[in-house]
Amino acid sequence: MQTIRGFRDILPEHISLWQKVEREAFALFESFGFKEIRIPVLEKTDLFARSIGETTDIVEKEMYTFADRKGGHLTLRPEATASICRSYIQHKMYATDPLRKFYMTGPMFRRERPQKGRYRQFYQIDAEVFGVESAYIDAELIFLLNELFKRLGLTGLTAHVNSLGCPECRPSFQRALLDFLGEKKEALCENCTRRIQKNPLRILDCKVETCQRALQGAPATIDHLCPACDDHFAIVRTTLKKQGVEFMVDKSLVRGLDYYTRTAWEIKTTTLGAQSAVAGGGRYDGLVKELGGPATPAIGFAIGFDRLVEVMEQLEIASPPPPLDLFIIALGDAAREQAYHWSCQLNQRGIRTEVDFREKSLKSLMKRADKLNAAHVLIAGENELKKNQLILRNMETKNQTSLSIDTLVPELLKILKS
Repeated sequence: MQTIRGFRDILPEHISLWQKVEREAFALFESFGFKEIRIPVLEKTDLFARSIGETTDIVEKEMYTFADRKGGHLTLRPEATASICRSYIQHKMYATDPLRKFYMTGPMFRRERPQKGRYRQFYQIDAEVFGVESAYIDAELIFLLNELFKRLGLTGLTAHVNSLGCPECRPSFQRALLDFLGEKKEALCENCTRRIQKNPLRILDCKVETCQRALQGAPATIDHLCPACDDHFAIVRTTLKKQGVEFMVDKSLVRGLDYYTRTAWEIKTTTLGAQSAVAGGGRYDGLVKELGGPATPAIGFAIGFDRLVEVMEQLEIASPPPPLDLFIIALGDAAREQAYHWSCQLNQRGIRTEVDFREKSLKSLMKRADKLNAAHVLIAGENELKKNQLILRNMETKNQTSLSIDTLVPELLKILKS
């Protein structure tokens, strides 16, 4: 049996780097006032069709959707924002405190073409803020991402920022875009030709090479902003400059989901070959109302966990697993029985302890201790049991200490915790 194409196992020898990212991210989020939320992996299909947009590639081609027994349609979540919005509305969080900051991590599912850094089951770290209209929260989220990547030791990353405008100024941009596309229609792919009337903004996000060439010189949203959106974006840029966050205004940047308004950004890297995004986000002030809640400003971002870890591996950023405190070599049945109880007591008290219960030689078990990077080895053979004295060996200094079995656990706790 093999894994499904586009799905993969994350093995124990790789998981320490994932855990390092989670520790750094969650600690930083908590210090900025975010609280963890956990959401289902399965939702009603309509949630994503309404929020992401029916004419997006995600909804049209990539979602894992199936009928349930009652005739409805369910979808494995392709992203987290819509689900967190649904939770915010369903539990009426806006009634007790409309200002909420959430973070979560977990798997998402899209049936894309598998390639380096992109899988059909992929993982995201997600952060969302509800109830804040101020441009300073836009800058704060970009600053937070920048700080996280610095803490992780990442280099070669660039923040691309843009403003997508709002319902007030977008019609002016769409008219200019439609005029431009009218002369390029024959050069566009089938999907883009179909989207010209339904959702022309989606065309700017097309990855087909012929479309990208045809769109050179296309109108930019940033050139059609209303005064309010222009002021909002100016505050974002000025704030980031004052904080020393490196960024570039990217007029061609359009996020791939319909719900985005005003500030949008991506953090891109060239470490994986072709330039690709490891994180992206933006403002979506109309989404809560679109899904049935009250009008609520909102903004958030998602980090591509798989891609981020691959970048860290290529930059040789390591996170070795914590060393084993103690490896007990138990030679013989009587020693193995006692070693079992000692290891349980020590592990219970926070001393990472392991016993190999197989019938192996002393030499073989010492090799096992080296492989596990054990800081200390406790040797318990027949002779040691008869003498009531066990040997504790420091694997770094090679010093050996005799310990009485009668006071073994308290003595080990004293030595190993110091």
